[in-house]
Amino acid sequence: MKWSFRIFTFAGTEVRIHVTFFLLLLFVASQGLMSGQGMAVALESMLFIVTMFACVVLHEFGHVLAARGYGIRTPDITLLPIGGVARLERMPRKPSQEFVVAICGPLVNVIIAAAIFLGLGINAEFNPGYDFLKTGHFFQKLMVWNVFMVVFNLIPAFPMDGGRVLRALLAWFLDYGKATRLAASIGQGIAMLVGIAMLLNKVEFHPMLLLICFFIFMAAGQEAASVTQQEATRDLRVKDAMLTDFRTLPPHATLRDGVTLLLAGTQQDFPVLNLQGGMQGMLTRHDLISALAENGPAHPVIDVMRRCPDATEPAIDLTQALDALGASDCPALPVIDPLSGELVGLLTAENIGETLMVRAALMKMRTTS
Repeated sequence: MKWSFRIFTFAGTEVRIHVTFFLLLLFVASQGLMSGQGMAVALESMLFIVTMFACVVLHEFGHVLAARGYGIRTPDITLLPIGGVARLERMPRKPSQEFVVAICGPLVNVIIAAAIFLGLGINAEFNPGYDFLKTGHFFQKLMVWNVFMVVFNLIPAFPMDGGRVLRALLAWFLDYGKATRLAASIGQGIAMLVGIAMLLNKVEFHPMLLLICFFIFMAAGQEAASVTQQEATRDLRVKDAMLTDFRTLPPHATLRDGVTLLLAGTQQDFPVLNLQGGMQGMLTRHDLISALAENGPAHPVIDVMRRCPDATEPAIDLTQALDALGASDCPALPVIDPLSGELVGLLTAENIGETLMVRAALMKMRTTS
């Protein structure tokens, strides 16, 4: 995620923090100072916020380790002011597996709250207006915070944990795509109701909660669209959608050569091959134009191209390749022949979209004839 940096790596998963997180710390510190309670209270509030987000990290690692048990890697976790986001390679398709992965995050918070309650014998009253920034009672606040995290995350608002639990339960009885769209609609409905209630002053207005509602609404729609696309590509292979008529550049090419190819046709991204025909990198239209303005047309392409470590093969399932394309830094995924090692095609989002449109048109023609 842009504007984030790594703070540590554990079990192969990077933990990153977004720069906007520090705005939250500054806001909390300013609230403490403006209340007239002094620097000590401001520092205590900042320490509690950091501890809260440490619990968020543990929550996310609950998901990460559960997913790893099913062979799913998690490249990174990013901390934002609204919480943590674990970027799993994919969500498991089996309802039982998704249920386990989704529920393991809140279970971590249950364990933390139970440990504080049993280990320190702390009691607390739980109410929606609980003040987490009040002075003192550090571990009591931390216990209450973890209980609230459990309750909040289990709200069936997809793609939150509760929404994923809901989709897992629905997928036992419905097709995976239908279960996703229904769970997403419920999540968007909940987000809209809460947002409208706050704007109409039916419930207390919280800017952060409104931001979370917006995030839920957008993320639910995006994931539903992604699953719909995956369902459409289920029976297709990479060879069915890859671009086979493309131009390439040699390793000694200059930006001038790239401009010539760009202006000669509709292709916008050009593979750079070594002398043996193997893939070295990709010169994108954006990088070409930017480097041309900075370095001139005689600049070597090899200094500008993007390294594309991810590649696919013609017989690979298109849904799997689509996930790899989405995670890649390159706009086109090289398709390599497994026997010769040569580049035989390019997989782009545009070509996949055109393939799906053609397929949909043919299916419509068959159903009407």
